[in-house]
Order: sequence, then C-alpha cells, then structure tokens
Amino acid sequence: MSAPSRFDRGHTDDLMTFLSASPTPYHAVANAAERLEKAGFRQVAETDAWDGTSGGRYVLRGGAIIAWYVPEGAAAHTPFRIVGAHTDSPNLRVKPRPDTGAHGWRQVAVEIYGGPLMNSWLDRDLGLAGRLSLRDGSTRLVNVDRPLLRVPQLAIHMDRAVSTDGLKLDKQRHLQPVWGLGDTVRDGDLIAFLEDEAGLSRGEVTGWDLMTHSVEPPAYLGRDRELVAGPRMDNLLSVHAGTAALAAVAASGSDLAHIPVLAAFDHEETGSQSDTGADGPLLGSVLERSVFARGGSYEDRARAFAGTVCLSSDTGHAVHPNYAERHDPTHHPRAGGGPILKVNVNNRYATDGSGRAVFAAACEKADVPFQTFVSNNSMPCGTTIGPITAARHGISTVDIGVAILSMHSARELCGADDPYLLANALVAFLRP
Repeated sequence: MSAPSRFDRGHTDDLMTFLSASPTPYHAVANAAERLEKAGFRQVAETDAWDGTSGGRYVLRGGAIIAWYVPEGAAAHTPFRIVGAHTDSPNLRVKPRPDTGAHGWRQVAVEIYGGPLMNSWLDRDLGLAGRLSLRDGSTRLVNVDRPLLRVPQLAIHMDRAVSTDGLKLDKQRHLQPVWGLGDTVRDGDLIAFLEDEAGLSRGEVTGWDLMTHSVEPPAYLGRDRELVAGPRMDNLLSVHAGTAALAAVAASGSDLAHIPVLAAFDHEETGSQSDTGADGPLLGSVLERSVFARGGSYEDRARAFAGTVCLSSDTGHAVHPNYAERHDPTHHPRAGGGPILKVNVNNRYATDGSGRAVFAAACEKADVPFQTFVSNNSMPCGTTIGPITAARHGISTVDIGVAILSMHSARELCGADDPYLLANALVAFLRP
C-alpha cells in the first residue's frame, strides 16, 4: 500500500485539472476567471468607468488577468499585496501560413516560442489550441485536445552518431510536425479544420494565435505517488496557486489591511515586452485606477505603491540527482521541501533581505517550510517578472516558487505536496 501524503491532495488534484484545461495562456486566464467568478468576483472592462465599491474584480486582456479584492472601508491609500505569475510556456506555435508539407506528408508550419527543451517535443502526440479572431471582431477559444500532430525523430539508422555526439536539431527544418498524408498542399486547410472544430462557418476566422500541447494528461508518479508529472507547470502551477489563494482570502471577510491582487502576465518566456506582459502598463494601470476609483489622488497612489509588496511566483530548479554539480554546492532545493526563495545579487531575481523577511513571516504564519535557491557562480541564472515589476512600478518584490525538474520540457516534474504548500504560503502573504 502506498504511503499516505502528509497533506490533503485535493489542491494538487485540482492543479492537474487546471493544467489539462489550460493548454494556452488564453485558456488559463479564462479558467482562472471562471474560478474567481464562483468566488464572487466580477469582470470589469478597461473601457468602462470603474467604481470604488468593495468586492472582487478582474480584468482580462489576451493571455493576462489582473484580479483584486477591495475590502469594505478600504482607504484610497491602502497598499496592495500582489502575487505575480505568468501564463505562457515554451512551445511550438503556428505560423501565419500554416499549411505546408513535402514528400507525401502534410505538415503544419511552426515557430519556436521561448526556450523549450526541443527534444522533449519529438515523437509526442500533440494537440492544437489557442485563440481564433473572427470577422465580426470577436474571439473564440479552440482546443483540439486529442492526438493531431507529431514531430517525428529521425531513426537511429540514419543518424548513428546521435547516441555519442548528442541530438542536434535545426529549428527550421527538424521541428515541423506532420498531421496527415497527401501530395498537395492546400492553403487554408488547417484553419478550415479548426473552424469545423469550433462550430464556425467557413471564412469566419481572419486571425489566429495557435500553439501545440502534449495531450498526455498530468499524473502522479512514483512508488508512493509523491511526484507529479505534467505540462506547463512553469508557470501555471503559480497561476493556479495564486487564484486559489486570492479566492480564499476574499472569502475571509473585510478585515484586510491590504488589497490582495493576482497579476498573471503573458510573454514572460520571451522577455515580457508586450501589452499583456509584465513590462507593459497593465498592472500599473489597474492599480492606479483602483486607487482613483476610491476617490484617491496621486498622493494616495504614491502612498499605496510605497507600502505594496509583490511575490513573484515562478518555478525554480530542484537539485538534479544526475547533475548535482551544476547546482550551488550549499543550496540544494528538494522536491517536497516546500516553496523556494530565489536570490541573485545581480538582480536577476528581485529578492533582498527585507523581502526574505516578508516571505519568511508568511511561511511561518502558514506553518510552511521553505528553501533557498541561488545559482552556481559558474552558470548564469534565468530571470522572472520580479525585477521587471520592481523596476517598472517601484514596488518591493520577492522572487519565490516551487522547485521542479525538467523545466521547459513538454512535461515537467515536481513534488506532489509542494503546490499545496505554496498556496498556503500565498494565503498567509495576502492576509498578513
């Protein structure tokens, strides 16, 4: 019999459902919004005038969502407590002219988005999902969540050196998936197929943002099921935890000293420079409008921002048992050990000593253990929305996350209890 978890796995079960239902950033924010609606939040349009009444609200823009809860009687200068995350993951995305093929194979032309582990996309059953823009100006989500595409690897008989010299992939020539047989490439075939899938008439779709995803569902792994394997944990794990934490805090009543916020951005994997990215104006605009809607002035806005703290939650690197020498010798975050605090003195992460104290206080309040991650000095580390948020808005920011293996793979791996621990720490942070 498997050993029982120390924790209720209901949160992790729900995370797996969220991952499966969110193959793209557009689906992720739609699912987060649906969960917040059930918690009493309501959507507001950026083009409408906002009121300053209490309650939960959210804004959707493309693959980004900003949600916040105003407690009863909140002053205009009330500071914010923000959980920041991102909705996008590295993958293969469909080009503007998608229909291609050669030598009797029908293929789909794709671009490489972000920095995927490209070998992890080979010989894997792939679905196709995204956003369709229609002739009438509306959009429609589409999700073909069944085996549709495959990027076939070259047989070893034609690449004898692959096992000794390593796999070498040309991004243009070697990663175009097949999806059928035929000698004739017909422009419009893929979009016509997706119009049928979405129940649309032919010719309704005039634009698209489409991407591939592995159709293999998330699963518990290991003898005692203490691990979870699944797609897009970087960084839908944090989006899910932040959504759950915000809903829980909003349900707690009006005795909040801060305004809790979830800010989940798109395009982190490509630098965050877009109207839905962390380097864009979306977060600052929403926070300022919240202040002004409550009758605040620029002085109130400045006071609110000065007292605001953001936890930038993104996945980090668990120590790899086969490559331990790649990690800092005194910092070995482990799966199952609780969330990680991410530190880099060159500001690739935004954490400083005061930020560590804020996170430590939240973890202590939630009775959650935490670990510290710092990169090996010989290897540059990645970065997050944390430094961008701190620099763009002048907001104190702390970088945290969950330690995983296989980051940027089509399928990643984490400890089964860590998502639950992260969510509890976020609740304590949002409700200090």
